[in-house]
Amino acid sequence: MQLRPLLAALLTIGLLGLMGCQPLGVQSSPLPLPRPDETGEGIPERSEESERLVRHYAYLQNDLLAQGLMRTDGGGPDARFTQEDLVENFLRIALYDEYVFTNGRLIARESASRLRRWEAQVRIGLHFGASIPAAQLEKDQSSIDRYSQRLSRVSGHSIRIAEDANFHVLILNEDERKSYAPQLKALIPGTSDRIITSILTMPRPTLCHVFAFSGGAGDNIYNTAVAVIRGEHPDLTRLACIHEEIAQGLGLANDSRDARPSIFNDDEEFALLTRHDELLLKILYDPRLRTGMTPDEARETVETIAAKLMGGNT
Repeated sequence: MQLRPLLAALLTIGLLGLMGCQPLGVQSSPLPLPRPDETGEGIPERSEESERLVRHYAYLQNDLLAQGLMRTDGGGPDARFTQEDLVENFLRIALYDEYVFTNGRLIARESASRLRRWEAQVRIGLHFGASIPAAQLEKDQSSIDRYSQRLSRVSGHSIRIAEDANFHVLILNEDERKSYAPQLKALIPGTSDRIITSILTMPRPTLCHVFAFSGGAGDNIYNTAVAVIRGEHPDLTRLACIHEEIAQGLGLANDSRDARPSIFNDDEEFALLTRHDELLLKILYDPRLRTGMTPDEARETVETIAAKLMGGNT
């Protein structure tokens, strides 16, 4: 699907990095921002900059909805896909990278990669800024809990909320994110300054992003991840970020303009994980595939799995 020019500067940027950090041990929630019920104080007020972002993202969501985008129906008769579509979309989304680091900067440039996924249980830890209202916090906790159960059921891989987290979801307002460097360094020991800087300096068009890390150079098994979601988003945009960034952090790293119905398409037509996307996760965690496979090495096996999922006899 062709990208609408009006949206070109307003897209969510999903950033997935395989950065070769040292293997990580179990991490709890280091240096958390205090919650109001822990300090006895009221919820801190948002800064004026954060309030401007609240208004901006509310306008953006309303504009997208008015165009018939951010659908939550998961697809339908108008968005059918074939077995061949599923194969090609999987290869493009799971076995290509969307971004590369060049001279210390993230550049949008697609490149062939290798199959990457988790082998350890995915344990999701939630980190909320102190200025996130209690009602929003509770809603997001519930949404992420339900979504993690769905992802686990679909993929066949253990994914759950836990205190000893290795997949950290940060929901922070602007000022909290900008001052979050100490917490990030504690969550991801050994991470590079360029990753920290990318998170601290998210430009306004970047709605959310995720980084996933392996044990070292050439290792294709993820062992930790961090997703950053703006607390200023209205409910549907925030939920869309939760759906896309956690799914990308599981190994569906790229976007494709041909994938439909899918959240892995920057046209913003679909806000929430679709049936098509569930099938991508089933393929990704099928034991017949091996981590480290190239697109050419994986193709025949992906075709076999897709045929079975789409009702074939293979």
